[in-house]
Amino acid sequence: MLSYSSYVLTAVAALLVTCHALRKFPEVPRLAGIFGLPGRDDLRGQPPLSGLPNSLDTELYDTLLHLGKRLSRLEGVLALNGKITEAGEKILASNGKEVDFASALESCEKAGGTLATPMNEEENNAVLNIVKQYNRYAFLGIKEGDTSGQFKYIDGTPLNYTKWHQYEPNGKGREKCVEMYTDGSWNDKRCNLHRLTICEF
Repeated sequence: MLSYSSYVLTAVAALLVTCHALRKFPEVPRLAGIFGLPGRDDLRGQPPLSGLPNSLDTELYDTLLHLGKRLSRLEGVLALNGKITEAGEKILASNGKEVDFASALESCEKAGGTLATPMNEEENNAVLNIVKQYNRYAFLGIKEGDTSGQFKYIDGTPLNYTKWHQYEPNGKGREKCVEMYTDGSWNDKRCNLHRLTICEF
């Protein structure tokens, strides 16, 4: 039986292959969505993709459809087992490991994602579901900027949503990272402490 990490890596790999294929041919609207794809007969009479012969056009279509179905089944299994949570367009997952901030971020990036960064109440609740499942505080993809008390997403953009615990943040430049408590509220914390890794894809 595959381990939880194997399931997540398989799902991410399938998703990346599909996304790569869709990005490679952005000018083709009929490939805009896996489950909205036309039937194979609908491809007749349409120009091939960027100079590809019709046989490769159909082969690409079949491959994307197959990957989409497999990914959907895998997501269903993982969601049923509580291994992933969805929030809008995001899929959130944890490997269950508690590590420092840099290691957590590295793990997520190696898997093709980033640390969970809640941008609204729905996403915060999705992260909270995983936090409650493990009953552990988790690092978020948020860090303090150069100005003390000003926190940003790890890509440098300003926060558009916060859920600070009462009287937080209060680290005054000494606590650069952000953790989520088991009630869903946030606290600024030192980055070298070990917290649960939760990634978003």
